[in-house]
Amino acid sequence: MARLAFVLALIFGPSGALAQAQLRIAVEGAYPPFNYAEGQEPAGFEVDLGRALCEAMGLPCTFVLQDWDGLHAALKEKRIDAIMSSMEITPERRSRYRFSRPYYRMPSLLIGRRDADIPDPFNTTSLAGKRVGVVEDGEFAAYLESLPAKPEIRLYHKLDDAELDLLAERLDFVLGDKLEIQSFLQSREGGDCCRPVADLPVDRGEGYGVAVRKGDRGLAEMFDAAIAKVIADGTYDRIRAKYLPFDIK
Repeated sequence: MARLAFVLALIFGPSGALAQAQLRIAVEGAYPPFNYAEGQEPAGFEVDLGRALCEAMGLPCTFVLQDWDGLHAALKEKRIDAIMSSMEITPERRSRYRFSRPYYRMPSLLIGRRDADIPDPFNTTSLAGKRVGVVEDGEFAAYLESLPAKPEIRLYHKLDDAELDLLAERLDFVLGDKLEIQSFLQSREGGDCCRPVADLPVDRGEGYGVAVRKGDRGLAEMFDAAIAKVIADGTYDRIRAKYLPFDIK
């Protein structure tokens, strides 16, 4: 307990989390499979990973449910010590929080119809002149615009609408968030119609990190080291495989 108190004192100073000698990590509990509630208890990939990170840091932790709109206030008022709730690292958020290194990034997936003549291995030059559906005003359209061999880009307000047009053969491909598209492929209609074509290297920003108070540099660095440790020893992949069938490191 003396060592624990010393570590927490280095991180938090003479007040704050030291009083209860445990790290309080908040999740929203509304974004499965990453975080959700089982009864009144937080659960999901981020909760399991968070427990592994705490073990790697040698710190006892407790996980609490906190609605998204109240996360910043709870952290600022020291009712929690960290946020691990699929918070994307952005320049605007960096002005409010200190972030750990990313603990996940969501890849992008291109899908096409099963009956289409798609080269294997796939090359993006095969998209030239093809009708590709993406969500408007996003990184997917920007990626397609950057390709030397230009596809015909069709913009949609929602990914669901693009998937419906793929079903109706009004599109040749759909490009989007891999988690969302996997849900479509796992449906009866999507599974019968379509198949994965390629993971494409769309620039989707810095990824998702643990957010702490701006002044808690020591805590952010401890999370950095713990994330590296659980990735290196295989713990990360064992946890991820319970929730997602593809890599998100």
